[in-house]
Amino acid sequence: MDKRRAAQTAVAGGLAVFAIKLAAYFMSGSVALLSDALESVVNIVASLLMFYAVNVSSRPADDDHQYGHQRIENISSMAEGFFILVAALFIIHEAMGRLQRPVALTRIGAAVGVSLAATALNGVLSWFLGRTAREWGSMALEGDAKHLLSDVVTSVGVAAGLWVALFTGWAVLDPAMALLVSALIVRLGGGLVLKSSRGLMDRSCPEVEAKIREVLERHQRRYVDFHDVKTRRSGSEVFAELHLSVDAGLTVEEAHDLTDHLEEELREELPEATLTIHVEPPERRRKTP
Repeated sequence: MDKRRAAQTAVAGGLAVFAIKLAAYFMSGSVALLSDALESVVNIVASLLMFYAVNVSSRPADDDHQYGHQRIENISSMAEGFFILVAALFIIHEAMGRLQRPVALTRIGAAVGVSLAATALNGVLSWFLGRTAREWGSMALEGDAKHLLSDVVTSVGVAAGLWVALFTGWAVLDPAMALLVSALIVRLGGGLVLKSSRGLMDRSCPEVEAKIREVLERHQRRYVDFHDVKTRRSGSEVFAELHLSVDAGLTVEEAHDLTDHLEEELREELPEATLTIHVEPPERRRKTP
């Protein structure tokens, strides 16, 4: 399945999960289950942003965006992180109010069962998006998959806390668990903001650089040396460049054929990378790789 259909599936699944979790809250009146449902709202908004970002990032390069539109995936991930942080603040506000004025819980067993059904659906969506993200190298899909996986973990924690509250009669465990969930959500949101911001800062890709060196070293008899290997990630694509020193006796056509061959082999090994090779005579060499 391609990235766009995967994003559509995530939006539809998010709406279904939210409806199920909201029903669980109305059944029980649990603020912990409400916090779980509210996080699903964030999931829906994040999935909509991801859907938009995936569609835009798939557009070809144009006159205004000559390197393509991939970086919008970083922007959508950062926006998703901020949404998560806002949701966490709302949950903290609600939980603090319940700590001061505890509310008796009702029908906890049935409500938790309904919530866990939604959690299972989230788990399937997370696995599906993660697999598609690896297949297409999509940062937006990967972020949404990890987000849903964290939702599964927090939902299981909420369910465990509510079962303890049911058997002990300690209603205070409900808002306490909501505060714990909010702490996990803050960690998630902050992590997404940091990860997406690194992409916006043109962070290098050491694993791609290592692969470039490995491929070039297979053909070391055909050139003098290579240096100034640079990489940067933009969404699911990587842009790389390097300087290749060749024998001054090579003709322009021979040097061009060599770089074409190297670029073609690198494309086979790194389909997500766009490589630019600058050819120069050996006396212009500035540093070793």
